[in-house]
Amino acid sequence: MKQTITVKNQEHFGIARKIVSNMTSESWETIPHAVVTYNPEVTGLLKVLEEINANSSKETKISINTVMLRIIVEGLKACPVMNSHIEFNRRLVRGNIKTIEEINISMPMILNTGEMMTINMHDMHKKSMSQMRDAIFEASRRANASDMNEVMFEVSLDNTLKGLKQGKIIQALNRLVGSKTGKHKVKTLKGKAKRDYYSIPEEKRLTKHDIEQGTITVSNLGSICRDWDGDCTMLEIIPPQVCAIGIGAIQRVAVVNDDDSITSGRRLPLTIAFDHRALDMGDIAPFINKLNTIFRNPQIIKEWV
Repeated sequence: MKQTITVKNQEHFGIARKIVSNMTSESWETIPHAVVTYNPEVTGLLKVLEEINANSSKETKISINTVMLRIIVEGLKACPVMNSHIEFNRRLVRGNIKTIEEINISMPMILNTGEMMTINMHDMHKKSMSQMRDAIFEASRRANASDMNEVMFEVSLDNTLKGLKQGKIIQALNRLVGSKTGKHKVKTLKGKAKRDYYSIPEEKRLTKHDIEQGTITVSNLGSICRDWDGDCTMLEIIPPQVCAIGIGAIQRVAVVNDDDSITSGRRLPLTIAFDHRALDMGDIAPFINKLNTIFRNPQIIKEWV
C-alpha cells in the first residue's frame, strides 16, 4: 500500500543552493576522500590569547578563529603540497598536482540574513593576525551589503563561459536552461534596481573576485554550534582543491600530564580531508608536526599579532 505524505512546504533551489549542490556533487562523484582528525590540547594557547587581548577593545581583539587561521597558514607553509590543485584524467590515467604559492582561503561565513556564503580570503600567507582580523571583518561587511543572487550569478555565468571555451557545450546549455527557464529560474535584479546596485562602488560590495575558488577551504564549524561536543568526521573537498579543513568547537577534556596527574584542559578538534589521488597520510605529516610545535609552544603567536 502506497504511503500518503503531506508536503508542508516546497522551495525551489536558489542560485546559491544550485552552486553548492553542483560543486559538492562533483566533489563526491570524482574525489576519493581520505579524512583524519586532529585534537590538540589548547589550554596554553587560550591563556596566551587572553594575554594578547588583555588591553584590547571589542573591535581590536583577536578571535580564536583568527588565531586558528594563522596557525593553519603556518602549517601550510610547512606543508605546501596541501595548498595545491589537481588535474586528473581517469580515462587516460594522467594527472598533475600544481602547488600554489599564494594561500587563498575559501572561508564559509554566515550572513545577517542567515545565508551561507564562501568568501575567498586572498593572500593570507602575507598577513599578520591583526590584518587577518581586519580582512575578515571587511569581507563580512561587504558581504552583508551585497545582493547574493547577483554575485553568485556573476560567478555562475563566468564558470559557464569558461566551460564553453573548454568545449563543454552540453554542460553550458544545461546550466543556462536550468537557471533561466521555468519554476527554477534564477531571479536577479532588473532595470533601475540593477543599475542602482551596480553603481555601488566595488569596495562596498562583493564581486566574483571575492568568491572565486580559493586554494584550500577552511570552515569554522565550531562558530556555528559553540556547544557542540563532538568531531566532524567528513568534509567535502571542492575541486580542484586537494584539501579541506574543519575547525570544531572548544571542548573541556581531562588531560593526563607528564607525571600522570590528571587536570582539566581544553581541546580543539580539527578535521583534515584530503584527495587521496593527490596526497597520502605521509604527505600531510609536516602540517600536523608544525601544528604540534605551535600548540606546545603557544607563546609564538605573540609574534604574529
